[in-house]
Amino acid sequence: MNEIAQSGSAPAPQARTSPWRRVVVKLSGEALMGQGGFGLDMPTLTRIAADLTGAAQLGVEVAVVVGGGNFFRGIAGADKGIERARADSIGMLATVMNALALEYAIEKAGKSARALSAVPMPSLCEPFSRQAALHHLGKGRIVVLAGGTGNPFFTTDTGAALRGAELSCDLIMKATQVDGVYSDDPKRNPAATRYETLTHDEAIARNLAVMDTAAFALARENRIPIIVFSIREPGAISAALQGQGRFSLVSP
Repeated sequence: MNEIAQSGSAPAPQARTSPWRRVVVKLSGEALMGQGGFGLDMPTLTRIAADLTGAAQLGVEVAVVVGGGNFFRGIAGADKGIERARADSIGMLATVMNALALEYAIEKAGKSARALSAVPMPSLCEPFSRQAALHHLGKGRIVVLAGGTGNPFFTTDTGAALRGAELSCDLIMKATQVDGVYSDDPKRNPAATRYETLTHDEAIARNLAVMDTAAFALARENRIPIIVFSIREPGAISAALQGQGRFSLVSP
C-alpha cells in the first residue's frame, strides 16, 4: 500500500501493464523548448504531457523531476561571472516555472497533477515533502517535482536520483535528445558506440556524461535501474515502460 498523508481513500488502482510500479522521469528544461532556442514550446509541452498521461494510464505511479535549462542553467551563469551558489539558485527558480507549465499541460490533457517545489514558495505550489508526494502518487496524480534538491551545487539529475530513492521508485527514466547511452556524443562523433545495457559501475568508470557521477552513484547505492531514451518521439515514455522502442538500460 502507498503511504497516504491525509485521510480519505485512494482510487482503485489501475491494472498495471508495465513491470514498473512507480517511476521518476527526469525531464530536461531543454526538452520543453522544442526547436526553439529558449523558453517553452507549447506543442512540445502538450505532447510530453500527453505522454506522461499515457504512462500513468498503464497503472504506473509517475513522478517527474524537471530541469530549467530552457530558461537558465546555473553552471552557465557561473561561467558568466555569477557566484555559483547564486547562479544555481536562479536555476532552481527556472525549474519551478517549468513545473507550473507542465502541471497545467498535464491537467489540460485530462490527468490530475501536482507541482511540488524543494524551494518553498507556497503561493505558487506545494512545498516538497516525501509524505505529500507519496500522498499525491497514491491518489493517482502525476507529481511534478521542481527546485532540484533544494541546494546549490547539485544537478537536477542528482535530484532525480534522490527523489527516486526517497519515493521508493522502481526505475529512473532519463529523457534525452538521443536514444540511449553512447560512448561519446553521437552528434559530434558518428563513430560513437551505443550501449544496450551496462551497469552503474561501468557508467561511472567510463565517465559517460548522460548523467552526472553523483546521480549514477546514488542510483547504484539504492539499486535503482535507469532507462535512458529519447523524448523526441510521441509515446516514448509509455513505450520504454513496456520494454519497447530504443533505449539503454543501466542496472545495478
